Amino acid sequence: MTDLMKIDRLLRRPQFLAAAKGVSQARGAVVVQQLDRGDGDPLVRLGFTATRKIGGAVVRNRAKRRLREAARLLTPLHGRAGCDYVFIARMGTADRDWDRLLDDVKSALTRLATPRAAPDMGDRAASTARVAPDPRPADQDR
Repeated sequence: MTDLMKIDRLLRRPQFLAAAKGVSQARGAVVVQQLDRGDGDPLVRLGFTATRKIGGAVVRNRAKRRLREAARLLTPLHGRAGCDYVFIARMGTADRDWDRLLDDVKSALTRLATPRAAPDMGDRAASTARVAPDPRPADQDR
């Protein structure tokens, strides 16, 4: 499977904005956003971003380089075909221990790859629902 997965880059702002509408996972020094395109194309597209909040240009570029390398190593193993991923650097991405950064990216990708079932509110709602007492006196005909 890893040899068949084609990987491309997200480069335009509308592509990043579309991915932001998907699901996301924050793990340690990285946030990963995923959008399942649903177009039947097995191509995986990756984008990388870092805000000015994490530091100057040197720090942002280092954080993005590290995220690109982590994504290059782990996306073929843990990513899903037909999805767009945006990797967002957080505080400490540039300085985080490499093994810990790899763990962060891996756990975010694996969490996004396993679809979670919607919580079943039927049983919980019925068990926690409170019945209001009848305001009429008990001796009145019903």
